[in-house]
Amino acid sequence: MTNSAPSAAGAILDDFDSRPGSTTSLVRTVLGAYVRPLGGWFAIADFVVWMEAIGVPSESTRIAVTRLKKKGVIESSTRKGRTGYRITEQADAMFARGDGRIFGFRRMADGDPFRLISFTIPETQRAARHQLRRRLTGIGCGTVSPGLWIAPEYLAPEAAAIVDALELSPYVTTFVASEVAPPTTLRESAELWWDLAGIADRHRAFLEAFDGGSSARNARDAFVTFVPLLDEWRVIPYVDPGLPPSMTPEDWPGTRAVATFETARERYFDLSLGWVAS
Repeated sequence: MTNSAPSAAGAILDDFDSRPGSTTSLVRTVLGAYVRPLGGWFAIADFVVWMEAIGVPSESTRIAVTRLKKKGVIESSTRKGRTGYRITEQADAMFARGDGRIFGFRRMADGDPFRLISFTIPETQRAARHQLRRRLTGIGCGTVSPGLWIAPEYLAPEAAAIVDALELSPYVTTFVASEVAPPTTLRESAELWWDLAGIADRHRAFLEAFDGGSSARNARDAFVTFVPLLDEWRVIPYVDPGLPPSMTPEDWPGTRAVATFETARERYFDLSLGWVAS
């Protein structure tokens, strides 16, 4: 893999398992979207207030914060006599990568290149091979065959970071493909390589929950509205690789879901950030 990938160590901090709506997931969402833009430090007393606004009890918040400290996402830091935490350098890089995905959804145009990832990993590295497949799936790569994976070319740096972090570079070769010619149609092949039905279901669930909009009356309401929406959305740009129109159904719900998220972001984010800052 190339050396232009993000930090290998930082890639391991990425969380592919937090279930949207869970306390851990909501805490991570608030850290990345609100604490990081405001300097990366927070007082635990303030954080409890923010989380209570979205229905998370104080004790649950403190437990989740303690767990994230153990994972190296945050570390203890006292300011002006106030007990608090700050986002670690590695986690800051993780959130920066996440911002690029979550707030800048990319969709391929027909004819854009793919990255093919080929690997043959010995049985002695079985655990690492399992982690590689799990993590490639987690960033939106598709499976052509057990040892051949496919992704939009813009995912190549993220895939490289995962390979390097797992120390599997000697077993991996990648290619850039400007043309894909499967034995069936591109749409039929995409359904085999990716779980397009599952991805479409995620988009539809997001639209069902949030497409109606909201009438937030103030900055606090904007926070209460936007955080759960963002928490649900932040997983979608990872499972949806942004395939071109020729590879997705004509009624692809992702188009409307992306527009719904962008509208909500423009309407609520800056307003809600002001409430947190105050």
